[in-house]
Amino acid sequence: MARRENSEINAGSMADIAFLLLIFFLVTTTMDVDSGISRKLPEKQPEDVERPPVKQKNIFEINLNRNNEILVEEDEMDMKDLRQAVIDFLDNGGGVGNVGPDGEPGKPCYYCEGKKLDNSSDHPNKSIVSVQTDRGTSYGVYIYVQNEILSAYSFLRDRYARKYLKGVYGGMGYKDLLKLKENDEDNEALEAAIQEVKDAYPQIISDAEPTK
Repeated sequence: MARRENSEINAGSMADIAFLLLIFFLVTTTMDVDSGISRKLPEKQPEDVERPPVKQKNIFEINLNRNNEILVEEDEMDMKDLRQAVIDFLDNGGGVGNVGPDGEPGKPCYYCEGKKLDNSSDHPNKSIVSVQTDRGTSYGVYIYVQNEILSAYSFLRDRYARKYLKGVYGGMGYKDLLKLKENDEDNEALEAAIQEVKDAYPQIISDAEPTK
């Protein structure tokens, strides 16, 4: 009987199969992507701005401890009440503002609608919101607090724009003005209107070094 020879396996197409498998895994495999939070940072103050003495009542102190509890003026506060507390502080209008650039004396805040308490802020341009965190404070709580502060400023600026702006932009909200600026950056009148609103409620936020 004739001896049967072993048949060889044809491996010529193995490279093609491997290549197709590689493409399959590249298409179907997902990779982790770093994610972040979109947030507008506090406005940068001019380097040559003069820092006058600050009264304690013009500083709104927010402390975040390692247990993610919010302490406002050393009293514990619920997170949902923080925005309104910042609005009440900024809008108090209990005194006069800073001395003007030409040396004219500070004036009372005619557009403030607060309670004008003696133990709260004198004027929006004197008001400082100070945030003090602990190294154990969670990032999410810190961002939440910052967003509530910025929302308070946004609310007051929007109200001022709708009530007190004159001319062609009178009655428009602050957010509407910012949207117009995106498509009309060289409009000087629009820029002046936006600056007027910012001057009414300047965004002065202090981030203190975290405690250990």
